[in-house]
Amino acid sequence: MKPIPYYKKHLKPSYGLFILVFCFGVAVAATTFSISSAQLMSVGNGYVLNAKIDYQLTPRVKEALNNGVPIVFLQEFELQEVSTLWGGYWQWSTTVWQTELRYELRYHALTEQYVLQSIDTGQQRNFPSLYSALDVLGQVTGLSLPPIYTVTIDDLQLQLRSGLDLYALPTPMRPGALLSDKWDLTSPWVIAQWQ
Repeated sequence: MKPIPYYKKHLKPSYGLFILVFCFGVAVAATTFSISSAQLMSVGNGYVLNAKIDYQLTPRVKEALNNGVPIVFLQEFELQEVSTLWGGYWQWSTTVWQTELRYELRYHALTEQYVLQSIDTGQQRNFPSLYSALDVLGQVTGLSLPPIYTVTIDDLQLQLRSGLDLYALPTPMRPGALLSDKWDLTSPWVIAQWQ
C-alpha cells in the first residue's frame, strides 16, 4: 500500500484554496507609478515643488515603446484650499489652481536612444537607456506655485499624481489600452509637505 502524501493528510482543502488565491493575487497585482517624495519649499516670495516619481512600466507598455509607439506621461498638480468643519470630522476642499505637465517618450531604433520631449516647451533630451530616461522624467524640480495663491499657506495643500495619457496612443490601440490593467498605471494622489 502506498503512503499518503503529507499535504493530502494534513492540509485541509480550504488552506489550499487560500494559498492558491493568495499566490494568484500576488501574481496579478497591478503595477502603478508611485510618488516617493514631494516637498514644497519657500523661495523668495513664493513656493516651489520638488518631487520624485517612480515610473515602473509593465512589459506591455515597454513592448509598445520599443516597437515605436510614443508614450505620453501626464503629471497633474492641484492646489486646494481646505476648510475643516464640525470639529475636524469633515473637510471641504476647493481647487484654486491646477496645472499639468506632459512628456512624450519614444524609442529611436536607428540611434538606439530614448527621446524624452516636453510637449509644453518642445525641449527634448536623448538617453542611452529606458532607466535613465524614466529617472530624469521622475524628477520634478523647482515647479513654481503662483505667488498670488500662497500669500498664506495655513489652509492650502498641494496634491499631485502621474499617469499615462491613453488618449494620446494611436487610435487602433486606445480601446484595448483603456480596458487593460496593463496600461492603467496612474499613481494615487499624494499631498506634498510644506517645508
